[in-house]
Amino acid sequence: MKFLQYNENGHIKLAVKREDCVIPLQSIDENLPQDMKGLILKGRAVLDELRQKISAYDGSTLALDEIEFALPVGDPERFLCLGLNYVDHAKEGNNALPEHPAIFMRTPTSLAAHQQPLLLPKVNNKLDYEAELLVVIGKQAKFLTKDNALDAVWGYSLFNDGSVRPYQRWSTQWTMGKNFDQTGGFGPWIVTPDELPPGAQGLKIEMRLNGQVMQHANTNDMVFDVVTTLVQISECMTLQPGDCIAMGTPSGVGYPRNPPVFLQADDIAEVEVEGIGILKNGIALEA
Repeated sequence: MKFLQYNENGHIKLAVKREDCVIPLQSIDENLPQDMKGLILKGRAVLDELRQKISAYDGSTLALDEIEFALPVGDPERFLCLGLNYVDHAKEGNNALPEHPAIFMRTPTSLAAHQQPLLLPKVNNKLDYEAELLVVIGKQAKFLTKDNALDAVWGYSLFNDGSVRPYQRWSTQWTMGKNFDQTGGFGPWIVTPDELPPGAQGLKIEMRLNGQVMQHANTNDMVFDVVTTLVQISECMTLQPGDCIAMGTPSGVGYPRNPPVFLQADDIAEVEVEGIGILKNGIALEA
C-alpha cells in the first residue's frame, strides 16, 4: 500500500493511493487517524484490515492530479541522513569511505513535499541534487539486531537531499549546507515493506534533471544497507514512530562534474526508486 498526506483547505488529510486515484482514509473508516503519524502509531496490525477495506471500497475518490501533496510525515521527531553511503559517490568527491554510517540531521523546515518547489537560496546559487531512498520508522526501537531491524520499518519513500555546497563545506559538520529552507524534497508517499524486497535491496535508483539522467545506481550499491544502518543508529538513540532516515546518494551529483551542474530556477528534478514511484520538484528562487 501507498499512504500519503494532502492539503485540503488548509487541513492535512491522510489517504491511500489506488491506481491513479487516492482514497481519503476517513472515507474508508471514520475512526482511523487523520494523519500519518497517528496511523503509524496504530501499528502494523491495522494494515491487514485496511487492505481488505481498500479492496472492497467503491465510494468516491480523488484524482492524483487534483490534490495538493503534503509531506508524508509532517513533523518527524528525527530526520536523519547518511553521507557517503555509495562507493562511487565517495570517490567522485575524493572522500574516504566511512567506517560507520556518517549521520547528519535535517530540520522539518528544510523539507518540501512532492510537487512543491525547492528554493534556490538568494545568498548562494550552488544548490546540488542528491537522489535517495528514505526509510520511515514504525515503532519505538532501541538496540536493534540484524535479525529484527526490519521489524522497525513502517515503509519507504523518496528524498532529494538538496545541498548548498559552499555552506556544507564551511566546516567538517554539514549542517549549514543541508538545512536551507525548503531544499529537501520528500515524498510523494510511503510504500509499505510488503511491496518491496527486504530492506529495499536491489532497486534501481535514479535522478533526472529536466529529463536527463544524472544519477543511476542500485540500492545494492549502498555501503551500509538498511539493516546495518538501523542497528548502528539504535545503539545511540531510541528511534520513534515517524522518524525518517535518508540512505545517502549515488555518484553523479553536480559539484564534481566538469563543468559543475547546479539546480537553476525553473529546473525540474525527479527522483525515482523502482517500486516506490517518482518524487518531482521544480526549482524556484527564494523570495
